[in-house]
Amino acid sequence: MPGRTRVSLILPAIDETASLLETVRLSAASLPHKTLEYVIVSHPKYTTPECRAAIKTLQERYGTSVVHFDQTLPGIGGALREAILHASGDIAVIMASDLETDPTALPALLQKLEEGYDIAAATRWAKGAGFRGYHPIKFVLNFIFQRLFRILYWTDLTDLTYAYRAYRTDLLKKIRWEETDFSFLFEAILKPLRIGVKVTEVETPWKARTEGVSHNSWKQTFDYARVGVRVRFLPKSRILY
Repeated sequence: MPGRTRVSLILPAIDETASLLETVRLSAASLPHKTLEYVIVSHPKYTTPECRAAIKTLQERYGTSVVHFDQTLPGIGGALREAILHASGDIAVIMASDLETDPTALPALLQKLEEGYDIAAATRWAKGAGFRGYHPIKFVLNFIFQRLFRILYWTDLTDLTYAYRAYRTDLLKKIRWEETDFSFLFEAILKPLRIGVKVTEVETPWKARTEGVSHNSWKQTFDYARVGVRVRFLPKSRILY
């Protein structure tokens, strides 16, 4: 995919303002030789007026490169699933709008797809990456969780739950997605693994958001486990359209 590859950056937005603007600015600066599309999905009820004002600023600044709509499916998973349908790029990147996912890692992620991989996933667990501002108990649980599901899926991937990944868009659109909550973020790596696509990782640090409120919760661990077990034994014929 040489030259002006078209890349769709999928950005769910609820209460991000300055961090959303900075995410887009850093993304554009990091990928000067790519044609970027910013697919911003907001919630009709919960997205704040301040966040909508930031989206309007981006529309004025970047014009038709910004695709904005309100989700109709519930949950963060529903928002991302609808955003995938709106994405027109050769590559789609799922990332955050609050700078928890570092936009300067985008060139490394896209380079892996140019090398022939179908998915490039960021990992916080590789040497040189790490966590900043992560709750100690969540850190231990995350470590145990990753180990268990690496064994269950017989994969060398080290971070199956970090929702910062670059995909070939056609792959995303041919998989039958089912989850609508945070568990979609787990489903979005497990189903590709089940059908045998080429996945690699790029070390990327994680830092806690400084703006807005995290909508993740402890109960998500149980939802992730449910999805992890179900997808592992799901017939491959039920994964693809």
